[in-house]
Amino acid sequence: MRRIKSLLALVIIALLAVACAPATAAPQETVTLKIAVLPIIDTLPMYVAQQEGLFAKHGVNVEFVPVASAPERDQLVGAGQADGMVNETISVMLFNKEKVQVQAVRYALRPTENAGHFFIIASAKSGITDSQGLKGIEIGVSQGTVIEYVTERLLQAEGLTSEEIKTIAVPKIPDRMALLASGELNAGVLPDPLGALAVQQGAVIVLDDSKHPEYGFSVISFRKEIIDANPEAIKAFLAAIEEATIMLNSDSKKYTSVLSDQKLVPPPLLASYSVPPFPTAGVPTEAEWNDALAWVKEKGMLTADISYADSVNASLLP
Repeated sequence: MRRIKSLLALVIIALLAVACAPATAAPQETVTLKIAVLPIIDTLPMYVAQQEGLFAKHGVNVEFVPVASAPERDQLVGAGQADGMVNETISVMLFNKEKVQVQAVRYALRPTENAGHFFIIASAKSGITDSQGLKGIEIGVSQGTVIEYVTERLLQAEGLTSEEIKTIAVPKIPDRMALLASGELNAGVLPDPLGALAVQQGAVIVLDDSKHPEYGFSVISFRKEIIDANPEAIKAFLAAIEEATIMLNSDSKKYTSVLSDQKLVPPPLLASYSVPPFPTAGVPTEAEWNDALAWVKEKGMLTADISYADSVNASLLP
């Protein structure tokens, strides 16, 4: 009897030990972030991070969703079919017109003193060589976008009045380049590296935003729903981008094949193209936000203020 009691006691102790043991945590599933990507130089650090295994190193999966245009990008993000993108503060404002849908979490590309992002180009046939020559001249832009905003701000900085600044809608960049080359368009605005290609074909750079980085920058944005649900994944993504940026800035020649493979630089430019320096961790300032907001309201694209604090999120940076 004593032996049976002893065995029962041992069984009870064993059962209690099992019951009190901490549950083994199920392995946490790695979050996948879907990024809508245009074939633009601004995305280069993302491709470098992918090539160097930095996303995996920081514990996040990243899937690129190629898009052909900004409207297509915005449609995918708005429908929840992509989580993040490279865009501009004006795009963020329009997303957040009625409620906060996206937040800018980092600069993507920002002009520097020797590397412009947007270029006001004059046709070789126009005879225009400086900003004064652009008074009253129709300049091809994509209206209601950062390109029109940068164009107006750069010309205002050169002393042109609102009445002297004329723009015309040429939404598609290939059309803008073709019209410039033929001389049907006297001037137009192109992003890097297409500005360099136009110059190679005989056009003239009249102005660029290298002296005004507060206008021509792009940002990395994510849907707020994704940020709220997976902040650690966004932090991991940005940590990988930071490492990639440092690697890229220290040896950009190493990634020439990425420029070619991802069609970020036209083939005729690959041999001579100089990759711009990419910004380290940072977000747009409130002053930068407010200037773009004032322009958007002036154009009638928005009537109410869009909150900087709700739309720009620096808390996820490494």
